[in-house]
Amino acid sequence: MGAGDLRSIIKNAVDSIGKELEIEIDVKNIQTIHLKEVTQCLRRSYYDRIDSKEVERRGFNDLLSGLLRKLQFGSDPKEFAIDDIRLKGQADMIADNSIILFRPANTILETPVANDLLYLNACMWIYDKIDGIIIYITGNRDETMFSLTRDKKMFEEVIRRVRVLNDLLKEQKTPILEPSNDCSDCQYYQRCFITKKNSKQVSLAEMLGFSKD
Repeated sequence: MGAGDLRSIIKNAVDSIGKELEIEIDVKNIQTIHLKEVTQCLRRSYYDRIDSKEVERRGFNDLLSGLLRKLQFGSDPKEFAIDDIRLKGQADMIADNSIILFRPANTILETPVANDLLYLNACMWIYDKIDGIIIYITGNRDETMFSLTRDKKMFEEVIRRVRVLNDLLKEQKTPILEPSNDCSDCQYYQRCFITKKNSKQVSLAEMLGFSKD
């Protein structure tokens, strides 16, 4: 078996397991918004519902959070009412009255990722817990842990984003760009940053007004 075949087998295995572990979102039910949708780029979440494209998974480390949710350590999904909208969230683990999230990382982090803080804080409000922990694990099994006490203003920002996404889905309007470090790995990168233009090739001589003859 060649190296190319082996890589293909591993990629297919990661993709197959990843599909089984994905958070289930009913794309037609816009009155239920998942926490994942509003703690990542809203445009990405909009495309996931309106015109989705499969995400490319990088390795088994990316599956960690989903595996824990599926196993006995995972918590049951829970909803939080926002007027007539339901915000649905799910923690990776609840232990000692604390919300725990596990996230993959390429290197040891000095500070937690902002989106993960929003997700963790919102989970604390949804499950009515005071404390939360994010644990980042690299491919070399290095671990970095950050703790957080729930914050009301941070949760209000999540609620605002829930309402914005709900309105945009109703109106079928694409959300504004939210550039971040995640853009380069996003499956919709070309939709946001690269557009095809019909252009005519013009030589330098033509630009300067010289004849081709």
